[in-house]
Amino acid sequence: MTSLNQLSSQSLHRVDAVGKITGAAQYPGDITPDNLLHGKILFSAQPHARMLAIDLDKALAVPGVIAIFTAKDVPVNEYGLITSDQPVLVGLGSSKPYAEISRWEGDQVAVIVAETEEAAAEARALIDVTWEPLPVITDIFEAMKDEVIIHPDTDTNVLKHYKIRKGDMDAGWAAADVVIEGEYKLPYQEHAYLQPEAAVSYIDEMGRITVEIAGQWTHEDREQIAHALGVPEEKVRVIYPAIGGAFGGREDMSLQIVMGLAAMRLHEMGVHRPLRIIWSRTESIVGHHKRHPAVVRTKWGATKEGKITAVSAEAYTNSGAYMYTSTKVLGNLHLMVTGPYEVPNAHIDSYTITTNNVPGGAFRGFGGPQGALAAETQMNKLAEVLGIDPVELRLRNVLREGSLLTVQTPIPPGVSMAEVVSGCAEKAAWGAKAAHVAHNSLQSLPANPKALRHGRGFACALKNIGFSFAAPESCDAIIELHGKAEIERVVLRHAAAEVGQGTHSALRQMAAAAVGVTVERVELVMSDTAVTPNSGSVSASRMTFMAGNAIRGAAEQALQAWTNEERPAIAHYTYVPPRTEMYDAETGVCMPNFSYGYVAEAVDLTVDVETGHIFVERVVCADDVGKAVNPQIIEGQIEGAVTQGFGYAVMEDLQVRNGRIQNPYFSQYLIPGIKDIPGRVDSVIMEIPNPTGPWGARGMAEMPLLPLAPAIIAALHDATGIWFDEIPLLPYHVIAKLRQHEASTA
Repeated sequence: MTSLNQLSSQSLHRVDAVGKITGAAQYPGDITPDNLLHGKILFSAQPHARMLAIDLDKALAVPGVIAIFTAKDVPVNEYGLITSDQPVLVGLGSSKPYAEISRWEGDQVAVIVAETEEAAAEARALIDVTWEPLPVITDIFEAMKDEVIIHPDTDTNVLKHYKIRKGDMDAGWAAADVVIEGEYKLPYQEHAYLQPEAAVSYIDEMGRITVEIAGQWTHEDREQIAHALGVPEEKVRVIYPAIGGAFGGREDMSLQIVMGLAAMRLHEMGVHRPLRIIWSRTESIVGHHKRHPAVVRTKWGATKEGKITAVSAEAYTNSGAYMYTSTKVLGNLHLMVTGPYEVPNAHIDSYTITTNNVPGGAFRGFGGPQGALAAETQMNKLAEVLGIDPVELRLRNVLREGSLLTVQTPIPPGVSMAEVVSGCAEKAAWGAKAAHVAHNSLQSLPANPKALRHGRGFACALKNIGFSFAAPESCDAIIELHGKAEIERVVLRHAAAEVGQGTHSALRQMAAAAVGVTVERVELVMSDTAVTPNSGSVSASRMTFMAGNAIRGAAEQALQAWTNEERPAIAHYTYVPPRTEMYDAETGVCMPNFSYGYVAEAVDLTVDVETGHIFVERVVCADDVGKAVNPQIIEGQIEGAVTQGFGYAVMEDLQVRNGRIQNPYFSQYLIPGIKDIPGRVDSVIMEIPNPTGPWGARGMAEMPLLPLAPAIIAALHDATGIWFDEIPLLPYHVIAKLRQHEASTA
């Protein structure tokens, strides 16, 4: 057997590759058991209204309709990851106060069950609901006036206000030779995962309410379902089949609870048949949360030598109708709005505000992209005014071992920001003139060479690994060793969701290394609450770190049992990382995270100043992953995050007016296609061990998205001489800013 400490980096094929390539993989929408029923969900389509009446008679008369479930059928009509502020179904007859009020057009009103999808859809159209319109509040600054309280059981629309108070601001401004102010506006972003929401539910052979669905945390889904249905958790089973992407969009509930409700109520009716619901893409876009739009107003001061003296900021995010994870997202933005830098004096106020818009929730980066855009653009503006190279300015200010964060506690050991910045700059040949390729902004129209401008930009960021701000954090793993004289078979039981990021493959490799066998001997039993222990969420770039430590602990105990001649040798281990702390209410002092990852990006681009089109030619992305378990999967994560970050920065434009999404179709909400994405992505995988990570590993899947938008903005400024403080950088926005600049300098 090899040592528990040995793990070689291997680009092995993913365990799910064959099934996904051949089409054999079963996504929730593919599961078609015998005697299947079909369902539809009725959304309220009301950003803010009170239900006065609901008439189901015509809908129930449709041939093939089995049942329609409404708010009165939900035992405990509430849910929410942080607080139970949302009704499972909006409507009458519920014990949940104010459950008759729809606060978002995507609130669910009824579950229709029928023999066919067609019958369910026909019945849905015949449900007659009478609504009393209420004032629709969509602007965060209007909402902060509290003239209309969206949740009547609260006294304010401000969900959370965080503060940071560090040092002496007057002294910080007095020491500054230059001061830069900016206001940055950031948009919604749709997750746009490949597989829309779908689920199958039934009562299993043990009498458990069973939901097969795509999610990010099986045990949290089970807890939410059990609470709403008023049953013990052991009476609920959640299984994740193949999952077509998540990016944070599957952290909150979509179909989980209503599918469990339908299975339970059908069983009580004597209807012992499985039910399936598949959302259309439009339903998916309307019915789940988005990246939080934000406004950040900030001021930075620095000496002429390039040392930051003070930072002040006000950040505002639009939480939408319900909390979801808005307070946690805000916590990350609040910390990251000062960047990965030593800031001696800081005065930060951050707010998340309830409106009648689509809820904001978890999305790759979790508040980091919003904070990084403001911080890194400020840093690049300082570099320009000071006449200091942007890379050099960063190296003079980045956090290092022993540095204090703005929350006045030391950053955890294993800080590699300076090395990552230097590694990225070296790979990009920063300081040299970049080579450019021919580019047509419009495929049908050759570009005017005189209209093409080239630019380079740089940005960096840090990203928390694991849950933050005192959120309970742990991860379980079970390892079984089977065989006689030698270990012939290893079984890893783990609940980690495989959402496309390669987690199951990495876990298999780590289990093999921890036990000391070849990967071929490791079998996976995954993502089923009936047979796998709680892993926590696949989010916060945490799973490699958390699961790796849990696997190592389970392997060590199982090997000891094997040495004691137990056959099979089975061990269940729970890994608990160092604790984190919530912000102090007045000063912000805390230990926010137990670990971080570090990323830097350089961008080369061309902009056509006649059309406003931007072509990103090259992105150099350097990530310290601590230990590359599977380098090829890491490269895939970098390239995917860069593509998603490019869409966020340049072209994705979700339009929400009066609380309603105007473009819930991929024909109108444009995501990057093969002709849009950066021409080249150079992945720089750095391995500077994390002292607390398994084999030194850190999580990394979110990191490449964080600094890309500010790096693109910096490159666009280099090309045009103009700073763009709002994304997306749509062609007409670019042209408008160019024309405005031309007019002001004429």
